[in-house]
Amino acid sequence: MADPVSNPLTLILPIKSEKDYQELKDLLEGFGKKPPGENPIRVALTKLGLVHFARFAFLGKTHLGIITTYDGDFDRYLDAFINAIGGVFDKLFVHIKDAPPLPVSEHRKHFLDFIKKYDVPCIKPFFSAYPDLTALDILTLQKEDKERKAKGGS
Repeated sequence: MADPVSNPLTLILPIKSEKDYQELKDLLEGFGKKPPGENPIRVALTKLGLVHFARFAFLGKTHLGIITTYDGDFDRYLDAFINAIGGVFDKLFVHIKDAPPLPVSEHRKHFLDFIKKYDVPCIKPFFSAYPDLTALDILTLQKEDKERKAKGGS
């Protein structure tokens, strides 16, 4: 199988302290409680159209995992991420050890280097159930399917 169009990102970030863990947890849970159109993470990822999946996970109280599956080039993805969601990273990185200078929008190279440092590469091969489809391809096919069904097709 050729390389899939989507790629994994698995960031494991060290949290400064137990107090920072609690503040991060409160911040992320606060985003999650907002309606979809007001959750800045959801709004940005939807706007980007590059992300298949994204999630946060705490590994105890010492590390935050940011795990995504995205389409295309790594550097382009991170640049688009800064444009769409840089302010959220500014809020998160206040609680992360050795974080890049903030705001990330003014320190793109530092942000990119930091992400590369803390990205845990996956073991190859990376499996994709739809290796030739981007997130936008899937959304388009889903929309076409709903329209066809609404017109009485199967």
